[in-house]
Amino acid sequence: MLDHIGLRVSSLAKARAFYDAALAPLGVGVVMQVTAEQTGGAAHLGYGEAQKPWFWISDAGEPTGGVHVAFVATSRAQVDAFYKAAMAAGGRDNGGPGLRPMYHPNYYGAFVYDPDGHNVEAVCHAPGERGEGK
Repeated sequence: MLDHIGLRVSSLAKARAFYDAALAPLGVGVVMQVTAEQTGGAAHLGYGEAQKPWFWISDAGEPTGGVHVAFVATSRAQVDAFYKAAMAAGGRDNGGPGLRPMYHPNYYGAFVYDPDGHNVEAVCHAPGERGEGK
């Protein structure tokens, strides 16, 4: 089981603006900040819930683009809100909200590229209401 994951980004401020907006619909936000002065090098932002950071972004070196991260959504509406917020925050489309039955019949996800090219997803595995989904 994973405890946390971290991504390198080219601009912590730009990445923070993107992730603050994109993750807000999922109830995820910054719960910890570690400054460059504290580490003697790079600055880090820890996103999570209940004061437990489990998704970190850092300006520690070159971005590692091409990483795929999927965030849990509790409803298809959250997936839709994530996609809308991520796109408004400068994300690039990599697959709008919809069912992906090739994974399983209830897999409802949306994919965007963040400012550094990381493939960020929100996914709901719960069955949809009648008429819900695309």
